[in-house]
Amino acid sequence: MKSSNNKILITGGASGIGLGLTERFIKEGNTVIICGRREEVLKQASAGIPSLITRKCDLSSAEKRENLFSWILEEHSDLNVVVNNAGIQQWMSVWDDNFYVRAKEEIAINIEAPVHIASMFIKLKSAEVIINVSSGLSFAPLVKVPVYCATKSFMHSFTLSLRHLLKPRNIEVIELIPPALNTDLGGKGIHDFAPPVSGFVDAVFKQIEEGKQEITFGFSESISKAGPEELQNAFERMNQIN
Repeated sequence: MKSSNNKILITGGASGIGLGLTERFIKEGNTVIICGRREEVLKQASAGIPSLITRKCDLSSAEKRENLFSWILEEHSDLNVVVNNAGIQQWMSVWDDNFYVRAKEEIAINIEAPVHIASMFIKLKSAEVIINVSSGLSFAPLVKVPVYCATKSFMHSFTLSLRHLLKPRNIEVIELIPPALNTDLGGKGIHDFAPPVSGFVDAVFKQIEEGKQEITFGFSESISKAGPEELQNAFERMNQIN
């Protein structure tokens, strides 16, 4: 992937990792479109980045995802990169009365949306790169966020297959595998202990320049390379199993 002169759609690009990527891509000389559900957050992002293009879209709705891509075809048919970044993280238990309802929300945004967006994007003549954001929790789940971890494991597996399937079309597929970072994912304050997004973004661009297609940082680097025994030990440590 070239680091400049792209037109990029970043889902969930107004906050967290998405905003960090947005700022850096624009700094590197790219045109960036972001979409998200919260109009006030989109406005805050565009206020700080005048060249940013924003589009309100509820990615949990298949109809609204299709409307987003109809707009892309009409206004930005030269889009060549999609970053499937938007995601939600629900801290919950299977014993919660609303567990299934909240699980469906996560599945819709974390799985259905990126799969649908990828299937539409590859039909663009300009399509060159798909970037999917998974997680270090793809490899060793945190049971307090059980569905989130499962959705990210899905994205890891799907990305491997997608990379193979799109190789004949010369569409590059990159997986970003972040560790816990200091964002509001899951709720304010939950990840205050974690490293800043800026360090991860620096690592992303360094590894893109190196031509890597699985991009890791910190904990996610070690866990993505771990064997079965190491993964089991990590799982037990994270979930305090004696």
